[in-house]
Amino acid sequence: MNIRRHFLLSSVAVLACMAGSVQAQGNALRVGTDATFPPMEFVENGKRTGFDVELVEAVAKTLGRPVEWVDIDFKGLIPGLISKRFDMAVSAIYITDERKKVVDFTEPYYAGGLVVMVKDGNTSIKTPADLDGKKVSVQVGTKSVAFLTEKYPKVQRVEVEKNQEMFNLVDIGRADAAVTGKPAAYQYTRTRPGLRVLGEQLTTEEYGMALRKDTPELTRAVNGAIAKLKADGTYDAIVKKWFSGSAAASK
Repeated sequence: MNIRRHFLLSSVAVLACMAGSVQAQGNALRVGTDATFPPMEFVENGKRTGFDVELVEAVAKTLGRPVEWVDIDFKGLIPGLISKRFDMAVSAIYITDERKKVVDFTEPYYAGGLVVMVKDGNTSIKTPADLDGKKVSVQVGTKSVAFLTEKYPKVQRVEVEKNQEMFNLVDIGRADAAVTGKPAAYQYTRTRPGLRVLGEQLTTEEYGMALRKDTPELTRAVNGAIAKLKADGTYDAIVKKWFSGSAAASK
């Protein structure tokens, strides 16, 4: 009788653990993003879309978890992640030594770099060296700000909250140039004639999905999911959809 009772209790315990595991697997993966950076993440016809968005959705599907998106300004992504507002931050975020001090990153999932965008008729900026002394628009909280501060101290930075504002300032002549990521710059020049991207790239960077340091098991799981998507061709299909005919990315 005692043996039978012990067996029943053990079975219940195993089932409870299994149920807990399934529940954990099915929990929503909360992901913070600033959906204002096409083609990486943006809103079109009221729907969130872009390279990062599709890749995260594919990762979550591989993990058996739905995605719950949290929209937040780019500068708030790392603080929001640290304060546990969401589980991951994915928004064309460069892996940098400074950011690695406070959050963990997945393995790099895409290569990018900072570029300079100017008006077609601008003859005063032919190479990045010509930026010194010019008005250059950048988005607050991005790598562009720190990069210009360190490498181009004579630049007059015009810091704005949103990616679109940064481009608009160049478009209307209130800034001589914008420094941003390659995908966004090329995307904008495709839709707005009269602007161009300088051929010489400022930096070569790598994107990573940011996660908290207290969730190493989630970082490992996401890395595993990305590896699986690369192995089965899903990753290549997403890259081809969003970047066919254009070079790489950045923030």
